[in-house]
Amino acid sequence: MYILRAEHSFDSAHFLAGYEGKCGNIHGHRWKVEIHVQAEKLVEGGQFDGMVIDFGDLKNDIKEIVDFYDHALIIQENTMRKETLEHLIGDGFRIINVKFRPTAEKFAEFFFKHMKKKGYNVKKSMVYETPTNCAVYEESEVKQLDSI
Repeated sequence: MYILRAEHSFDSAHFLAGYEGKCGNIHGHRWKVEIHVQAEKLVEGGQFDGMVIDFGDLKNDIKEIVDFYDHALIIQENTMRKETLEHLIGDGFRIINVKFRPTAEKFAEFFFKHMKKKGYNVKKSMVYETPTNCAVYEESEVKQLDSI
């Protein structure tokens, strides 16, 4: 099995609505996103001979999605009062609404699925909130037992 890893970072703020603790307040992170792609065999022949994929393509696709979230306040839909949200937007703040609670775990799943939709054979996605804390998302194949 061959595995390639590429990463990109972004800075943003978020909060966890309903969380009783520090993370219930708006706070920021230097998020790092790592995407691991895999292949059983290398490409044979042509421009990509001896490669899984072009690292440049992988890095650009990660950068494209990650840069979208850079320097924004990421909030889960419907977790901020409408008036507060309108004032922040009116004052020029960049707000990104997501359909999920913006945790490292959910972002790891989100980036995994995004890169998979782009056609990559993703092995796992890792999202770091801090240099020492990260969440990992992998999909596993669940084997079904034969019915008796």
